[in-house]
Amino acid sequence: MDLFDQSGADNLSRRAPLAERLRPKALDEVVGQAHLTGEGGPLGAVVERGRIGSLVLWGPPGTGKTTLARVLAGTVEEEFVPLSAVTSGVKDLRGALDAARERLKYGDRGTLLFVDEVHRFNKAQQDALLPALEEGLVDFIGATTENPSFEVTAPLLSRSRVLRLRPLSEEDLGLLMERGTEGLGVSISDEGREYLLSLAGGDGRRMLNALEVAAAGTKRIEAADVERAVGQRALRYGREEHYDVISAFIKSVRGGDPDAALHYLARMLEAGEDPVFVARRLVILASEDIGNADPHGLPLAVAATEAARLVGMPEGRIPLAQATTYLASTAKSNAAYVGINTALDDVRHGTTPEVPLSLRNSRTDLMKSEGYGAGYRYAHDDAPEGMNDHYLPEELRGRVYYGPKEVGAEAEIKARLDRWRRERTAREGG
Repeated sequence: MDLFDQSGADNLSRRAPLAERLRPKALDEVVGQAHLTGEGGPLGAVVERGRIGSLVLWGPPGTGKTTLARVLAGTVEEEFVPLSAVTSGVKDLRGALDAARERLKYGDRGTLLFVDEVHRFNKAQQDALLPALEEGLVDFIGATTENPSFEVTAPLLSRSRVLRLRPLSEEDLGLLMERGTEGLGVSISDEGREYLLSLAGGDGRRMLNALEVAAAGTKRIEAADVERAVGQRALRYGREEHYDVISAFIKSVRGGDPDAALHYLARMLEAGEDPVFVARRLVILASEDIGNADPHGLPLAVAATEAARLVGMPEGRIPLAQATTYLASTAKSNAAYVGINTALDDVRHGTTPEVPLSLRNSRTDLMKSEGYGAGYRYAHDDAPEGMNDHYLPEELRGRVYYGPKEVGAEAEIKARLDRWRRERTAREGG
């Protein structure tokens, strides 16, 4: 490279995006994939061996797939040859392989062929790689955001080791942000930092790109600068908002307004609220505010909780929205909730008379001699359709804890209990 070429390369480097300028040069500088790069990890073993072989790096955007490929090429001192499966065809691939052969023959230098979005290669393109991998002409790394078992052909997959990359954690993103602000010569406010982290979604490149745009024309980045950079208003959601929004959400469902409930649900999810936390609140509401007015409410809320836990975000928003709209739109009753609270209040204030003898467990002869179980009438034989006796202690006879409302399925329950009580009274001649 002559002086003019070097000058051009330096100029190009200065104009490169921040994410490119900060790209690590060594394996221990890579952020967020310690399970691959750390001691005992598979990529450490690759470096020790000095030969990469064939790898497929599978992970979300912005998690370091290209970075790892470049670092590995530099570590084993191979020529890094990148191809994009989106824009490259079989001709481009064969050209790269021919160049690799020449490089090895005349320069004794190996080649790392990196194919980004390898799942976009069709079967013919993937098959064209196989002979080069068989003869060891190139080391190969394919990067994909899709499950390789669905998108990469079996012959290519069988010759490659699949390594899965994880989304960057908030701690990982924070470290990248520190590197970014230092490289740009700027600082960032706490509010700006929190908003930028919330936007990243585990994608380091996305965060660094937004950071670079936000830093234009300022030495201290505020939340407003981040808003300007991404064209999206920051969602204010501090500790107080957490309680306010969940309160508004529950009250909207309880009050039968599915539109308002969806609004507050969206605010919580967009702010990064734990979807399982939201689902658990729906489980409580399904019993507290709906209860037997719609017995389907509770199992639906429990199912939504399990679904949110199983699929995570963003797909978890769908079962949460289903449960939210159903619970908001169905009949409501807090009778079970009021009933247990009233019963607990009695018990806590000492209203605990002895259990009637007829209802006691008569397991031993002594218990039987004391009258335990005497006079008990088996409901299925004596009155299969209703109350055949009084089950509260004598001191509490007539006390009603559960007062079902005339709404939804609970209206039928109320009618049934009223009928059973009337029939019991009639049998007693009252």
